[in-house]
Amino acid sequence: MKSELEDRHEIVRLGRMLHERFLVSATDGNLSVRLDEDRILSTPTGMSKGMMSIEDLVIVDRRGIVIEGERNVSSEIGMHLLIYQVRPDVRAVVHAHPPTATGFAAAGMALDQPLVSEVVINLGTIPLALYGTPGTPELAASIEPLVPMHDAILLANHGAVTYGRDLFNAFMKMETVEHFARIALTTHLLGRQCPLTAEQISKLAEVRDRYMAGAADRPEVANRTLKP
Repeated sequence: MKSELEDRHEIVRLGRMLHERFLVSATDGNLSVRLDEDRILSTPTGMSKGMMSIEDLVIVDRRGIVIEGERNVSSEIGMHLLIYQVRPDVRAVVHAHPPTATGFAAAGMALDQPLVSEVVINLGTIPLALYGTPGTPELAASIEPLVPMHDAILLANHGAVTYGRDLFNAFMKMETVEHFARIALTTHLLGRQCPLTAEQISKLAEVRDRYMAGAADRPEVANRTLKP
């Protein structure tokens, strides 16, 4: 487990990386880390993720109320809290607006075709949640049915959210979502897709069981998104 200070530095570092890699713009996006059962460290609202300092971050309780920090918490903290509530294994959440993936979300298209083996192993399918107004309980409600079985979700007409065992893991999943979206877009432009077969996906599930930490003890996680 990292210290709170280490988590603060990592949020600032990865927030800057999100901005530099054009996964967010202006004041878009938000990141959070679960410090313990009662406290969540989060980015503030209305601030560029490329220009934060560790002092800008805030700590909220399980209701999303600020208990430490001078700024207001992100208006989308409810989505983070929902993920932490549903998934006790998750310790960090990243919400961003990766351009290509958000294009799929704005077109009403999930990234649910098993086209690339590495994506199938690491993320499975990437579903599309129904539209929910940002900054309202609608957004959390829109993803709730999908959170138990997925680690990355497209948000209709909005962006994407990823989550994992730590912040870097959640960040890499966001990178993977955008990278896969570019590949999927290329297949659409070429006018042809060749999805993996059920047998090939089954073999990839075995690979995931061997190499994903803790998967052997949680087969429901290892297999949850590997269906064609």
